[in-house]
Amino acid sequence: DISRGKISKNEVSKMNNYLKKQIKIDDLFACYHDDVDECECRKPKPGLLFFAGKKWDIDFKKSYLIGDREKDILAGNAAGCKTIFIDNNYGEKKPLSQNFTITSLEQTLKIIK
Repeated sequence: DISRGKISKNEVSKMNNYLKKQIKIDDLFACYHDDVDECECRKPKPGLLFFAGKKWDIDFKKSYLIGDREKDILAGNAAGCKTIFIDNNYGEKKPLSQNFTITSLEQTLKIIK
């Protein structure tokens, strides 16, 4: 949305800082590119996940990626994560390769133990 002019980088930074203060989050990562940039950090490519994995020594085989769009699930699969698709019934193509499909974030508690 930043590269499309829908929101400024400063506004995104403010939102991320607010989240960090409200809930325990170690880090946040964001891609500021658009699809046409074909960068490695924009989903469905897993580059940003790999960057975070390297920084935090993440074992993707023991990790879950939770997303509400097909490109989230594709990125998680490419990184080797188990994937959970939250089906919000958006009017777009749904993924077919996720490990789990749920309809609310609360349902992840039954999956991730």
